[in-house]
Amino acid sequence: MDNPKPKKEENAIILDYLKFGYINPNKPTAHGKPIAQAIGKEKFTLIELTPKQGVDLDIHDDVYIGSGKREKINRVKGLLRFENLTATSRIEMEYAIKEIILEQEEKYIKFFNEIGPLSTRMHKLELIPGIGKKQMQMILDERKKEPFKNFADLSERIPLMKDPAGMLAQRVKLELDDTQVKRGKNKYYMFTHIPSRHPSNKKRFSKNKNFKKGNYKRNNRNNNRNNNRKNYNNKNDKK
Repeated sequence: MDNPKPKKEENAIILDYLKFGYINPNKPTAHGKPIAQAIGKEKFTLIELTPKQGVDLDIHDDVYIGSGKREKINRVKGLLRFENLTATSRIEMEYAIKEIILEQEEKYIKFFNEIGPLSTRMHKLELIPGIGKKQMQMILDERKKEPFKNFADLSERIPLMKDPAGMLAQRVKLELDDTQVKRGKNKYYMFTHIPSRHPSNKKRFSKNKNFKKGNYKRNNRNNNRNNNRKNYNNKNDKK
């Protein structure tokens, strides 16, 4: 929670199953190989899967994709971008996310009981859609009295939060949507992997240590001084 070290997905929920593969606009009648779009249950990773021969998948199937023996999945084809999700996958995704959260209720109620501030001005609870300053303070006050037992207990003690799992699902979906420019509250990642294109994952410096930020000019000056000294010493030696 709150972006720990990435874990390998072991199980996934099927969002869409294309028995004849993706439609080729140039060959609309051509049939491709079966493909499924899915979401991981650990870090909500969007992935493409190929089923075993003769296996048909259904939307919302819970499938094992780990390194052990798989019953339905032949291969994890690779990661999937949000923009490449089918219309069906986009519709089903929020339902699947909520289903995952409810299944792991103990893990996610712990979020409400333990999550801390983002800065001196903002608490991480405020990153959840529907939680403002008032609701945030109510949650903090109530959890000091006694930790929340489950979502029902949270909803009962914080009347403004009727659907905590749904609110978390909205946040997860927002984090997964990389088609929008991330600004303000939307630029933070609490429940999903930070995308490889995210600025925090870019290499800040070149492999050459001379190109480290703020060091290039300094090293250049030092090299020039050293070269000048060598030239001066060489001239004196010749004399």
